[in-house]
Amino acid sequence: MKFGKVGQVGLVSAIALLVATLFTACSTLTVGFLFVATTKQTPGQMEVYEVNSESGVLHTIPTSPFPSGGRNPIAEAADASSENLYVANNDDNNIVQFGIGTDGKLYPQSTINTPGAFPLALALTGSYVYVLDTLGPVAGCSLANPCPGVIAGYAITSATTAGTAGSNGQGSLGQVCATIPPATAQTCTLGNPVVNGNGLGYIPLQLSANDQTVLTPTAVNVTANGSFVYVSAYSASSGGDQGYLFAFSAGSDGSLTAIPIGPQYKLNGLSTQMIPLPFGSEPAAMISDTGSQDLYVADEAANQIDGFSLGSSGVPSLVSTTGTGNQPAALTLFNDKFLYVVNSLDSTVSAFNASAGSLSTIATYASSTNPIAIAVDPRNIGFLYTVNFLGSSLSGYQINPTNGTLINTQASPYVSSLQPTAISGVPHGGTATGSATGSAK
Repeated sequence: MKFGKVGQVGLVSAIALLVATLFTACSTLTVGFLFVATTKQTPGQMEVYEVNSESGVLHTIPTSPFPSGGRNPIAEAADASSENLYVANNDDNNIVQFGIGTDGKLYPQSTINTPGAFPLALALTGSYVYVLDTLGPVAGCSLANPCPGVIAGYAITSATTAGTAGSNGQGSLGQVCATIPPATAQTCTLGNPVVNGNGLGYIPLQLSANDQTVLTPTAVNVTANGSFVYVSAYSASSGGDQGYLFAFSAGSDGSLTAIPIGPQYKLNGLSTQMIPLPFGSEPAAMISDTGSQDLYVADEAANQIDGFSLGSSGVPSLVSTTGTGNQPAALTLFNDKFLYVVNSLDSTVSAFNASAGSLSTIATYASSTNPIAIAVDPRNIGFLYTVNFLGSSLSGYQINPTNGTLINTQASPYVSSLQPTAISGVPHGGTATGSATGSAK
């Protein structure tokens, strides 16, 4: 059949209207965006995916991936406004702030250096970002000659502060402003960590104030109420690794105060209290519930999850130990009822019922190769995604809200750039769900 000019114009108009309608329909089905850090390229990359609200299917957005602003991005977190994404680039010792567009695109805004070296984990409250550095700022400290790691906090610049003269943009980290004579205008600098009770912008992760045992940090978690910060670490030895859990109270100014939770021990012949709690072998990841009452820690050497009850004073009490698959690397909660952990050596996901720090096994499901991070969809509808390091992909699942069982989403797994390491998400016009990170070991 042939069309005259008028018919052709009508046909083109009809096609254009259909395309526009389909585009609008697709837009309304986008529940949110997932940001996935990948490490193979230099600089690292940030893949951005749209999440379909009906099927959970992922589609990369146009112009994805975006440069991460440094080498080896291995940790990320989005703020509660869904307007900023923070990415820690391990090999460049920096945190890059990205603005998040309404279409999920990322726009670099500012970059700060961390106080130590090799940042590996991030956690957010409403007003502060906390970062773990593998090594502290000690003269002569290096990967070949390691020293204890550190934790540091940075204030997030509010929208109100960002509107003042000389200020940096909303969401920037560690801003300090001052007018220094003879200048009459205010000057603001970024990257200033919160000063803690020890007078420093960081806290060394030590067994006690004078103990120089090298502890390697692995994960950080902030309770939903913002009152407490927990850090996991371990010390390596030929006889087997020893895991530790640190607890800190968080002040209204973001400063941290260590809560001694360990037993008494001898140091140079004198009795002292250990600051962290010894437990397990090599804790790798942790998450707390929305009620700030329970903490779950995955131990990748012991192949288990340790469940803790959190008292009103922030002191954790071990209430359960539950077996997992081989090398659990990351975990997440759905509605505080179900906990999911990725077993990186088995390439599986284990599902558990979760209640008051205790777990009971539901089932185990296959993923693509070497999952090391995991997250629930940004709107908490009930889709689950694993980040598969060696598979260079994401595996998708739909959660049964009644019993926690999983079924694969359509077209899963979804291709990513090479060697993905971390994932976080923001809803389409809503509140961020946070992040999950993994360790590419």
